[in-house]
Amino acid sequence: MARIEWVKHRLNNWALWKVQEASGGMGFAKQSAFLNDAPQETTPEARIPVDEIDASVTNEGVESMKLSRPQLYETLQCIYPKGMGIKATARERCCGESTIKAHLDIADGVLAVWFRERADKSAKLREAIKRSFTA
Repeated sequence: MARIEWVKHRLNNWALWKVQEASGGMGFAKQSAFLNDAPQETTPEARIPVDEIDASVTNEGVESMKLSRPQLYETLQCIYPKGMGIKATARERCCGESTIKAHLDIADGVLAVWFRERADKSAKLREAIKRSFTA
């Protein structure tokens, strides 16, 4: 099974968000986006924009696996926020690299279903609200 690219992209965004959170930013930007355009006295750092809303939703999805699928949850924590890589994660988790790759594939599938179910619930809620105002 291959990785799901759009889920992988969301996990990368989530990892950046978690790193900001760990450095005291609570996951959200530490300064206004308007300050990015202000002239700087030193060489500017390359900033990768983080979609905080997308990251917080992804965080909910990852956290939903904490109790039901702890092996997937731990693998995601090692690979993404901790940035350990496949080999280091395999050593940390005392398993083979192929197991870590399988965990990532399975986690992608679990998250894809979670995102779809969440979107379906939101669509049904919006439809119910719309009907309540038109009835």
